[in-house]
Amino acid sequence: MSAPEAAAPVRLAIEDGVATVTLDRPEARNAISSALATELAEVFEPLSTNREVRAVVLTGAGERAFCAGADLRERGGFDDHGWFVQREIFRRAFGAVRRCPLPTVAAVFGYALGGGFELALCCDLVVAAEDASLGLPEVRLGLVPAGGGTQLLVRRVGPAVAKDLVLTGRRVDAAEAARLGLVDRVVPRAELQAAARGLAAEIAANAPTAVRLAKWAIDLGGDLAREAGLEVEDEAWRRAVLSNDRREGIAAWNDRRPPAWPGE
Repeated sequence: MSAPEAAAPVRLAIEDGVATVTLDRPEARNAISSALATELAEVFEPLSTNREVRAVVLTGAGERAFCAGADLRERGGFDDHGWFVQREIFRRAFGAVRRCPLPTVAAVFGYALGGGFELALCCDLVVAAEDASLGLPEVRLGLVPAGGGTQLLVRRVGPAVAKDLVLTGRRVDAAEAARLGLVDRVVPRAELQAAARGLAAEIAANAPTAVRLAKWAIDLGGDLAREAGLEVEDEAWRRAVLSNDRREGIAAWNDRRPPAWPGE
């Protein structure tokens, strides 16, 4: 297991192939400051080449919030130029989560608002505690969701639901979020971290090369015409077939033993 200094606004721990990335500003409901956004990108970006890691859980510290969104106290001191400077920092951070080639699971509890909800949407799967409260309130502040909210939400739940949530800025509880398809699983608060880690561990137990390629095919092919998407799928299959993971997987099945994935 490894972790950065406790004072960092983002913590990283790696155990049994699963990396846990924790937003660590509980006194500010894990609000996204420029420092936290910078650290989030610097933690996430190297994970793609870390051979110890096969899946990632993203969560928050404390008891009140996964992430309450951007730090408005910090933003209160910005001039117009300051907003645009921070915009590039935020784009890097959200992009690092969204483009991570490893499977990612958000463990959401308490408040997940604005940029906090968008960080969850940047992950592949979302496990929510029963006390979760999710929303994109940006229009109530004169802003537009810009951590991927308008684009990721419409791809998850369709334009009608996306417009309902974005244009009203309203919050939804975990039960409604599950009904709308905003989250994938809802569990009691006490079981959240175990459930998210268990899901990540289940994925991490599979062939890492195949998992990465399957995620790549879904992400890239999902926005293409059907036949173009099928070509992406075919490319993913061909790469997987040539991998040592495929060789080990078939050999292990025939030998009736657990596979020892080489990860290549």
